[in-house]
Amino acid sequence: MAATLDFLGGVGTVTGSRFLVGTASSRLLVDCGLFQGLRDLRRRNWEPFPVDPAGIDSVVLSHAHLDHCGYLPAFCRDGFTGPVFATKGTADLAAVVLRDSAHLLDEDARHAKEHGYSKHRSPRPLYTDADVDSSLRLVKPTAFDVDTAVTHDIRAQFAPAGHILGSSTVHVRLPDLGRTVLFSGDLGRPAHPLLVPPGPPAAADVVVVESTYGDRRHAPDDGGALLAQAINRAVRRGGSVVIPAFAVDRTEVILLALRRLRADGAIPDIPIYVDSPMALAALHIYRDAIRSHSPEVRGDLPAGDDLFDPGNLHEATTVAQSTALNAPRWPCIIVSASGMVSGGRVLHHLAGLLPDENNTVVLAGYQAVGTRGRDLLDGATAVKIHGRYVPVRAEIVDVPAFSVHADAGEVVAWLARMPAPPDVCYIVHGEPVAAQALRSRIQQELGWTVVAPRLGERVRLD
Repeated sequence: MAATLDFLGGVGTVTGSRFLVGTASSRLLVDCGLFQGLRDLRRRNWEPFPVDPAGIDSVVLSHAHLDHCGYLPAFCRDGFTGPVFATKGTADLAAVVLRDSAHLLDEDARHAKEHGYSKHRSPRPLYTDADVDSSLRLVKPTAFDVDTAVTHDIRAQFAPAGHILGSSTVHVRLPDLGRTVLFSGDLGRPAHPLLVPPGPPAAADVVVVESTYGDRRHAPDDGGALLAQAINRAVRRGGSVVIPAFAVDRTEVILLALRRLRADGAIPDIPIYVDSPMALAALHIYRDAIRSHSPEVRGDLPAGDDLFDPGNLHEATTVAQSTALNAPRWPCIIVSASGMVSGGRVLHHLAGLLPDENNTVVLAGYQAVGTRGRDLLDGATAVKIHGRYVPVRAEIVDVPAFSVHADAGEVVAWLARMPAPPDVCYIVHGEPVAAQALRSRIQQELGWTVVAPRLGERVRLD
């Protein structure tokens, strides 16, 4: 059998990253993500994995976002028993992310059963807490920049990707064949406010690169002006601001921005609530990384205080505290997961606050097609939440400056730093328009052979 690469996910869509590297005697899965967004995509999570999980030798995770690690509990339940290699940051955050995911899946299944809006007589979650615990026992924290045997004939090395804590590019080597494959994972930006930027890519024969923002350029950093304006408008109306935020990294970046705006007097002193158990757990991990001077963390951060406390910060840790935020008695800012409004406590807040034109919803990250966040961004006049349509009268504001995904120019600039052109570059993890736009740009600017593969496609690596 020749060395091969199978594209089992993350193709034609921005979620569900799953890439299988195979040799004559071993198989390595790079990322094990959930499909999110459109119903047809989400249904793929319930389909049998294209390859028997029991026949996979090991898994490597690039980082801890659900679309890269969220299928792991189901994968292990269905037969995978090998090691899962990940950086310490990814291992720590994946434990938080996967436990929260199992909780939300169970909550959604129970809510659907109780309120009768599922097509299934007895809806069940995709996986359980027990499945998560089993999968986490397989995780082996692995240091950056260390060449590691991940199967008997495949080696891998992590390098910081600057996207979220623990995020990595993954350099895979096939020593017996003298071939190498570089996976970008999700690539961060050169100016992340907390993390060091990604370093130059390692030399590789094959590159697999993400294209989330492959067809666009991020707006210049406005210093938080757009966010401040949205907050001030809502407060003048007597309304509140809801910021659906990815619990990992985006919540930290938003709190850092709110701290700066409040220190500058750009926003009023109103209560700020973080309402997401996963976000609060992730905050603890980020605080530990800063205190321990993790090499991933920027060296110019202020020392001696909590960077994530803008003042008047409240952590909603109980159900009662969370429920009270569905109808705030005074103007406030609510930061709550999930970032694409696909689940979590933010749904309850939006069900209560979207119908009031005095309120504001700030979208501070990528919104995949098929998510409520994308519907709001596209001007929906109603969104379906827990089986009911909720009118959208609140102001919807897009604040793209908070993205921690490299844009098209930043991806091309990173690739241009490779020591030599690869034989081929595969474009993945992007919606079709974005993937094709990045393919064309790399081809034109770098002169490389570039392909946007099809789902299920297999290519040779030897």
